[in-house]
Amino acid sequence: MTTSVCTSASAVAYATYPSFASYVMARQPVLLRTARSLTANPSDAEDLLQTALTKTYVAWERIEDHRALDGYVRRALLNTRTSQWRKRKVDEFVCDELPEPEPAWGDGDPAERQALHDAMWRAVMRLPARQRAMVVLRYYEDLSEAQTAEVLGVSVGTVKSAVSRALGKLREDAELGLVRSGAAAS
Repeated sequence: MTTSVCTSASAVAYATYPSFASYVMARQPVLLRTARSLTANPSDAEDLLQTALTKTYVAWERIEDHRALDGYVRRALLNTRTSQWRKRKVDEFVCDELPEPEPAWGDGDPAERQALHDAMWRAVMRLPARQRAMVVLRYYEDLSEAQTAEVLGVSVGTVKSAVSRALGKLREDAELGLVRSGAAAS
């Protein structure tokens, strides 16, 4: 994320709750990755994370178990994103080009890996919001089914069935299939 614009406000926040400041410094990269998986735009992900961290800061004294902060912030991310979907403006447009990620190490053509990565994210973004959230938490955040269920406030069976349906949709995704078959042929 970028540096704080209002340094006096952040200094007050850090002085008031030094444990909050240390939590944000330690967990910010992981939480930003979660926010980026919930939005299509990196700038929107940063805004989403800032909003969720603001909500966490406001509730800091009421949070009894600070060992469960990641779950609290993830829930704030999901609730905030859901509210944004409900209030979505008509003037938002989907961008055809995604920023290129850092090159991955490993075998194979980097262009093919990038094409597969882009196709996978487009396929994930086409999933319904609830299934997308479950897939992101299970496979990108590497949470267990029980942890995912707890974060989303649903049963483990709901997570299992929704993830199963989502993976089925991803297997049947035409664009993703074309990219995978093209990579396998070369």
